[in-house]
Amino acid sequence: MYKKVQKILFSIFLFCTINALSAQNLNIIPSLISQYKNNSDDFLGFDAFGYSYQIKNNVFSKIKGDEVFEYKNVSLGKITKVDLQNPLKMVLFYEDFNSVVLLDNQLNKMTEINFSQNPTPIVVTAIGMSTQNQLWIYNALNQQIGLFDYLKNEYKTVSIPLTEPIKYYQTDFNTFYWIDKKNNFFSCDIFGKITSLNKTSDFDKITIINAAQYIFSKDNLLFFKGIEKSNPEAVSEIKILEKTFDNFYYKDQILSIFTATDISNYKIVTP
Repeated sequence: MYKKVQKILFSIFLFCTINALSAQNLNIIPSLISQYKNNSDDFLGFDAFGYSYQIKNNVFSKIKGDEVFEYKNVSLGKITKVDLQNPLKMVLFYEDFNSVVLLDNQLNKMTEINFSQNPTPIVVTAIGMSTQNQLWIYNALNQQIGLFDYLKNEYKTVSIPLTEPIKYYQTDFNTFYWIDKKNNFFSCDIFGKITSLNKTSDFDKITIINAAQYIFSKDNLLFFKGIEKSNPEAVSEIKILEKTFDNFYYKDQILSIFTATDISNYKIVTP
């Protein structure tokens, strides 16, 4: 009887161990749905209306078939970052000139802001669209996150000073996410509440899905990770066809892989 119980317990232990190891190394196999040539310097992604966005020769473009809209501003230098959250009000950041341009859906300039001319000193190194006519701002002068009302031309600080330099950041309307140089992952809401979201894996490039999930690349391999307290080491490799790639983009279960010559779009179901 004792030996029989031992065998049952050993079987349960073995089953749990195998399942745990499998969960940690479960591959994700996405389905290739389209592939076409890439002639851009920096492909930025898609919107819900089927338009694609790219930068070539420092010209920002919106393209759908034969329909092409373009915006360029040679006086502000190189485009540092583009925020496409709101396709009716896009944000172009020109870090070298401490400036931002807001564009409408046909890439007409709506607003241009030079933060160097603001009554409150601001040196912007991170920016994104927020709610209620506001922009997320990281002000390098005081190392704090703030909100800038571009209609009232008013700036307010919302966070305490950050203690480590920002390695990567990403925003949505209500949240400023960032990863510091030590791979610590944080979020800040519009009221200034900072939440520690654990540490990320080491990465070459990363995109944040939400506070508990992200996709990252390392050494030309692509991975999905969910931050789970019960299994903090669990990570899944995403088995794409490309052996090397320049960048990737994820939105609404579509994973786009960019190489120097091609763009591949995959349907992906994350755990």
